[in-house]
Amino acid sequence: MKTNDHNPLTAYTAADNRYETMKYRRCGKSGVLLPLISLGLWHNFGHSDDFKKARIILRTAFNHGITHFDLANNYGPPYGSAEENFGRIFNMDFKSYRDELFISTKAGWDMWPGPYGNLGSRKYLIASLDQSLKRMGLDYVDVFYHHRPDPETPLEETMGALDHIVRQGKALYVGISQYNAEDTEKAAKILKELGTPCFIHQPRYNMFERWVENGLLNVLGKEGVGSIAFSPLAQGVLTNKYLKGFPEDSRAVKDARYLKTDQITKEKLDKVKKLNAIAEERGQSLAQMAIAWILKDERVTTVLVGVSKPEQLTDNVNTLKNLTFTENELKEIEKILA
Repeated sequence: MKTNDHNPLTAYTAADNRYETMKYRRCGKSGVLLPLISLGLWHNFGHSDDFKKARIILRTAFNHGITHFDLANNYGPPYGSAEENFGRIFNMDFKSYRDELFISTKAGWDMWPGPYGNLGSRKYLIASLDQSLKRMGLDYVDVFYHHRPDPETPLEETMGALDHIVRQGKALYVGISQYNAEDTEKAAKILKELGTPCFIHQPRYNMFERWVENGLLNVLGKEGVGSIAFSPLAQGVLTNKYLKGFPEDSRAVKDARYLKTDQITKEKLDKVKKLNAIAEERGQSLAQMAIAWILKDERVTTVLVGVSKPEQLTDNVNTLKNLTFTENELKEIEKILA
């Protein structure tokens, strides 16, 4: 990672007013309040990224009352490097604030070679969390997720591993990610019977990807499970970034693994332009309106944003100044997205 050690930051003291502007929402039926905006470390925190900038982004987040930092074992690149860098920054800046932070990590995607470094076995999940805790220098995480469904491993084994991890004291809560409505209901039932309720679900959700509305949100509401929506800006498409072509520093140009230029069609851009016009009428950026649109549903606990600059994070936090929509605005948005 680019360290910029020749220009170190001064010692960090969190802003005194950090809790004054952030809004918080209860996570399902738990005792936990999460900030409406959470910070994801999926991109921009690996060894090839700017360490100083990563550190400033984390400081900016906490100074704005963002208490929830979201990681996974394979975030980087390379795998594990986002957790390593977060651990370094945590040790330098946030150790004294540990009890004010809500830190999560996950396992479920490929992580190391061989048959035990992927998917949903008890062997993989427990070993992965042990590795994650070492990389971050933590005794426990606040929530540990199974990162994706595993069709080959019995759900009882995967949920049993999550329950065991809580009983070991290595995680306070557990969650699942990308499970459909039916499997979420089954997983929640198993965890409830084990005595470790399913705390949270992390689905991909944005104006263009709305599969969660086909049953999943209903299950979460019924079961008392919170939710944290990832990719709320559709990898940057729901911003003004692509309205005039493809900037050199954009994700579509820099990292085609996650967003290909051919995914940003003329039809999609036409919709983005119309949505942008509504956002301007609301006095918001398109990114702010896209985040507010997700948060209009109380079953969504928090929105997970990823940023490459601290200014983007501040812009996202300013979403909270206007979270309400008129009926006409919602109808107009639906007409555009139809």
